[in-house]
Amino acid sequence: MKFNAKKVISMLVASVMLCGVMAGCTDETSNQETTIEEETQMTAPLLEDGVFYADETNVKLLGRTNFEDNMLWCAFSGSGAEFAFTGKKAEITIKGDTASAIKNNDDNYSRIAIYLNGERVVDDMLNETEKTYTVFESDTDIDAVVTVVKLSETAMSTFAIKEIKVDGTDIRPTEEKEHFVEFIGDSITCGYGVDDENRNHHFSTKTEDVTKAYAYKTAQNLGIDYSMVSVSGYGIISGYTTDKKVSEQTLPQYYTKLGFCYGSLNGVKPQAIVWDFTRRQPDAIVINLGTNDDSYCQNDAERQEEYTVAYVDFLKKVREYNPDATIFCTLGVMGARLFPCVEDAVARYTEETGDTNIHTMQFAQQQEADGIAADWHPTEATHTKAAEKLTEKISSVMGW
Repeated sequence: MKFNAKKVISMLVASVMLCGVMAGCTDETSNQETTIEEETQMTAPLLEDGVFYADETNVKLLGRTNFEDNMLWCAFSGSGAEFAFTGKKAEITIKGDTASAIKNNDDNYSRIAIYLNGERVVDDMLNETEKTYTVFESDTDIDAVVTVVKLSETAMSTFAIKEIKVDGTDIRPTEEKEHFVEFIGDSITCGYGVDDENRNHHFSTKTEDVTKAYAYKTAQNLGIDYSMVSVSGYGIISGYTTDKKVSEQTLPQYYTKLGFCYGSLNGVKPQAIVWDFTRRQPDAIVINLGTNDDSYCQNDAERQEEYTVAYVDFLKKVREYNPDATIFCTLGVMGARLFPCVEDAVARYTEETGDTNIHTMQFAQQQEADGIAADWHPTEATHTKAAEKLTEKISSVMGW
């Protein structure tokens, strides 16, 4: 194995015990919490010529990712990597987590997309523990920008970019965009069911595509970098329910993590990795949480008050980790009954903290004319309209 001083990774791994058992965690490795620090540098081994690791010296990181064991772990929707080079061929090897090893697990495998110069050339379900994809092969050199995006959400499965092999120049990260926005949400942000316009069908990672959802579309409209922190069925105080409160399915408990998953990669779950907020601070944060809480709160004033109070607490947590970001609090694509509570929470938060760098926006509710997707989720047409409204709001406030 060769070594090359240019392959430098800023990473210090520290382990501490979690203070409680996380929802969905059953194995012992979930009791180890890892924080990545950037002060200590370690040199990663260089593979043979033309083969590269997906670390930040070689690729642009998309969303929350974690480089460990010489692999780039992608958990949340939209996470991935992007690089450029000039050459005749590119191959990418992906390693699946425990979900990929389960046979006939079709509704839970990771869905992955790979783009060549903006055109999707791979769209696949990771139903094996390791797959190698040929991005392109040419007789002549081409200038290539290759993008890997996790289309499906974090809860059911994750994957890692194991290596990148090219026939051409060394790969390099594409440039960061001027602005960066974080989107915090639920199934709507994940793009749940967007590829299945049958309201009577149910969840499947096969029909999730974050690139067709409002958050990703907003980022594209604005020409900005993004990060998604979203899990289907999750809320502020309760996950989706038809009866009792589902308090274990709440997004705030995983806000400081790499992700949340029932499975693991190399014996580790993404909720055991603490996210380093200093890696890049967002200019703006969009929160879209309350659709699942509404299934619990309904018209119950006491439950709505519980939601409002918890929303204020979550705003304080978000602000703690993102002191300068402009916050946008949104709701309404699948119903806006709790939007007055969102407005009340923002008003209380501002009164308690004096923080006025925060705004509210109500989405238009989905319409029959635009179709209804699986489990009554929004279609791409609805997501496009929502993105247009959010784009206008962010542009107006931020001056972009």
